[in-house]
Amino acid sequence: QSGAQRPRSGQNGQRRMDDGFGFYFLRLGMLTAGYAAYVVLHELVHGVCMKYFSGAPVRYGFTGLYAYAGSEAYFTKKRYFIIALAPVAVWGVVLLALCMLVPAPWFWTVYLIQIGNIAGAAGDFYVVWRFAAMPPDILVRDAGVDMTVYSRGRKVQAQ
Repeated sequence: QSGAQRPRSGQNGQRRMDDGFGFYFLRLGMLTAGYAAYVVLHELVHGVCMKYFSGAPVRYGFTGLYAYAGSEAYFTKKRYFIIALAPVAVWGVVLLALCMLVPAPWFWTVYLIQIGNIAGAAGDFYVVWRFAAMPPDILVRDAGVDMTVYSRGRKVQAQ
């Protein structure tokens, strides 16, 4: 038919490749903004856990290389493991749910933030792995930019 417009969506309402670059740049912008928000929320979860376990004030910051949450409080090994792993667990569940709920064209945007969630927790995984080999009575102070570990009144050197 003359003058008839071609439908803009493929099967099941999914966008087609000929929808233009605008939609892809929108998703790229949302990915960038979503990951920036994720970094802030990741540190917020660390801070909420620190505050919950100690009641001490929590400091947040950005060094130019990484964001951090820190406190002058000392945490038991078990509590510090919770503090370290809480963000990847909390946001892992939230992002998994979002992956299942968003329309298909947005799946990869959310999934890439989920990859950032796991990759961004590499330092948290590393610290838990290192502390797991230390004595069970350690106390951990995570000031955000540096950490101190004590065991029975002595400073513990990382192996």
